[in-house]
Amino acid sequence: MHMRDRMHDGSARLIVGASEIPLEIPLEIAASYRARTQGLLGRDSVEGALLLSPASSIHTLGMRFPIDVAYVDRELTVLAVRTMRPWRMGLPRPRSRHVLEAMAGAMEMWGVRVGIRLEVRLEVRA
Repeated sequence: MHMRDRMHDGSARLIVGASEIPLEIPLEIAASYRARTQGLLGRDSVEGALLLSPASSIHTLGMRFPIDVAYVDRELTVLAVRTMRPWRMGLPRPRSRHVLEAMAGAMEMWGVRVGIRLEVRLEVRA
């Protein structure tokens, strides 16, 4: 997917790693205002990850669990990765176009770190 294209709410796969066997992670895309403001609020967990687009900052006010957050630029290169506890405010990140959220500990397990490039594969609708 070209990141200059406008994203839409829906399901996709997050591809991590350029090795022979890249990791594929279930991904929700929250591109509408309503989906972005809802984010992970009211949930007890998340399967895979949630991509907020566009977004350059997030908060965990009202969240029930700690999350990993990756700030990502237009080309899906990771700019920063943080773990945030509930009831925190994240500072806006310059150059961030998207924010990836997952359960705390997931980003390290998946190998998501500063400088790597992610890929988003939209799921084909039947």
